[in-house]
Amino acid sequence: MTLSSRAVAAAFACLLLASTALAQTAPAAAPATTAAPKKAEKPRSAESIECSKQADEKGLHGKERKTFRSDCLKEAKAAAGAAKSK
Repeated sequence: MTLSSRAVAAAFACLLLASTALAQTAPAAAPATTAAPKKAEKPRSAESIECSKQADEKGLHGKERKTFRSDCLKEAKAAAGAAKSK
């Protein structure tokens, strides 16, 4: 093996070792709060909670539950509107 081929082989080995060593280093100090802030939850109305309880009692899930709760909330709002107008 000639001197130049040894130099090329050594340089190639150094590049391979350096790339794996650099890949294993920890990233620069990142801010502790990189996660997106959670969306603030709206307070639930008494009607919404009651409709959820009714859906739980009926064992509804998925689309059926969503439809039931939607109808229940519409009825509750209509009843509250009728009570206010009296």
